[in-house]
Amino acid sequence: MDEFLKLFPGSIRREFERLAFDIKELEEVRIRVGQPVFIHYRGKEWAVCKSGELESYQPDHSYLSFSDSDIKKIIDYLCDFSVYSYEDEIKKGYLTVPGGHRIGLCGGASMEGGQIKTLRYITYLNIRIAHEVKGVADPVMRYLFGSRHVHNTLIISPPGLGKTTLLRDIIRQASDGTHANKGYKVALVDERSEIAGCYHAIPQNDVGIRTDVLDGSLKAEGMLMLLRSMSPQIIAVDEIGGTNDVHALEEMIRSGCSMIATVHADSMEDLLKKEIFHSMMQKHFFTRFILITGKCRMERQYQVYDEELRELYHTPFRLVTDQCS
Repeated sequence: MDEFLKLFPGSIRREFERLAFDIKELEEVRIRVGQPVFIHYRGKEWAVCKSGELESYQPDHSYLSFSDSDIKKIIDYLCDFSVYSYEDEIKKGYLTVPGGHRIGLCGGASMEGGQIKTLRYITYLNIRIAHEVKGVADPVMRYLFGSRHVHNTLIISPPGLGKTTLLRDIIRQASDGTHANKGYKVALVDERSEIAGCYHAIPQNDVGIRTDVLDGSLKAEGMLMLLRSMSPQIIAVDEIGGTNDVHALEEMIRSGCSMIATVHADSMEDLLKKEIFHSMMQKHFFTRFILITGKCRMERQYQVYDEELRELYHTPFRLVTDQCS
């Protein structure tokens, strides 16, 4: 709880000190100027009462809310009272703070040359609480390692079912090594600072003892840079999708470097509808697929397939309490 409270300056911190919840099950806090504060906790949305109690939103009730000046205080505090030094992150729409927590930003955009130069007025915050779940990859790890190599692996999932959480733990275990496999040199392109959760280029999450992290880089350029500079055995990236990403990924695989990546899709059938991935699968660039499905936000299942899309393994549906992403 203390780590969460440290995200806020004194006067605003006191408002949140009234809340009673288990930080391990807190997913995100939504602050919108002049609107009720909502938190996502244990898989549900709750409105925050001024007393600190949580309840389902009722239109005729009074709730905790913050003004534009309050939000400015939060931003100034998170930026160590030097917003200018954080402009590169702000124009991308987020801040990463100690602990690996990520603050999504929204408001009035300043444009230049058809691109967002910065956010002049920040009036909406989405505070996403980082949670590591060590061991979440245990059921699938043995299907990803061959006798002398790591399978090129694609993790497939709809949003919100924990693909980034799974990827992070696969990276950690591949890097550290397990009782069954040696540790590998891993290079991670963490474009949005969600996997390693870097703060000033230092990972706040455990991504392993042999992992090198390129934080804030575009995926395609980052993969090529890491291949040239860090001689990795495995390169890991989150949420590939653009043509440039896929072409860079193909080059990595041709170079002999193993790839572990994620993509948004609801099913294997949905993935095959994406022309660029259909082509890659026909060429057998990936030899392992992990499909994550869920009956609801708090339940999920892992299914592992080989390059011929034959199912090798599946877990039963199980309750989880980690941060979904």
